Amino acid sequence: MTLQEALREISPADETCVQEAQRRWDSIAKPLNSLGLLEQAVCRIAGITGTADVTIEKRCVAVMCADNGVVCRGVAQSDCEITAIVTENFAKGRTSACAMARHAHADVIPVDIGVYRDIDTPGVLRRKIMYGTNDMTLCSAMAREQAIRAIEVGIDLAGCLKKQGYRLIATGEMGIGNTTTSSAMISVLLQQPVEEVTGHGAGLSSDGLNRKVCAIKKAIEVNRPDPEDPLDVLSKVGGLDIAGIAGLFLGGAVHKVPVMIDGVISSVAALVAQRLAPLSADYMLASHVSKEPAGALLLSALRQKPLISCEMCLGEGTGAIAAMGLLDMALCVYREMCTFSQTSIEQYKPLE
Repeated sequence: MTLQEALREISPADETCVQEAQRRWDSIAKPLNSLGLLEQAVCRIAGITGTADVTIEKRCVAVMCADNGVVCRGVAQSDCEITAIVTENFAKGRTSACAMARHAHADVIPVDIGVYRDIDTPGVLRRKIMYGTNDMTLCSAMAREQAIRAIEVGIDLAGCLKKQGYRLIATGEMGIGNTTTSSAMISVLLQQPVEEVTGHGAGLSSDGLNRKVCAIKKAIEVNRPDPEDPLDVLSKVGGLDIAGIAGLFLGGAVHKVPVMIDGVISSVAALVAQRLAPLSADYMLASHVSKEPAGALLLSALRQKPLISCEMCLGEGTGAIAAMGLLDMALCVYREMCTFSQTSIEQYKPLE
């Protein structure tokens, strides 16, 4: 499916199903709205999927893996080979996200959308658009057409996962230097000073952080991305992982599957999707608020409330995986708890 076809296909979530799920919550023998955001999340999933019989038993985390040419500017503690090694380790079950996903009964699906070298490890989906992006301090990170193709990878993957029976998709990423690209995009899209939205990433020193800020400023100066055009921003100072995740959000909206926002990189991708198709925000669920400087700022821009606040900043989809357990517990109450009519307890009435 092309990007333009996907944008035409997106419609609002089913408000009738949201209300039906809310009536179920209100009938349960407990104080009204006492599970807060967990109740809201279940209702939103009902609206997304078009049924108040909510299930998320088959779920996965789709991890978009890609390299960033700006790494040559000393903006990260590691080099690009780490991206390749960790991408292979996703398929082998040897990452933090994999360990958490086993406990959450979620499948991990790594996608090579732009790793700097070929990945032949079984279990890694090969969807490579480029062998890493260009150095954005010298020119555009990628051509606009390449950014669109990367988004379409995510759209198509969401459709494939729906056909395979997945009912919840978490977004993950792996790419050395991607807190640099995401910070650049945040600065442009939200019109914020680079220094205020850029963090230390994976353990940068103060000198490293200064190099990172300088690289972002130079990239913005050289490329002059248009803040009113999310594709322009994505192609000029973004990354292939961000593009692929943006496609997952759009694909979730097309195929009516809830897609979970993870941390900052995932949130930037969600913002791109929301700017391209405002209704796609109906199909997103925020898992946690990242420790990175722009974490709360992005969720505010997306009008999303996170389920978790643990000062996490690992990435890989770990925050989204952690939130799955909360949703499971909420659904246990939603499905299994007795109603007021089944007990001798008088039903609560909404307060004025």
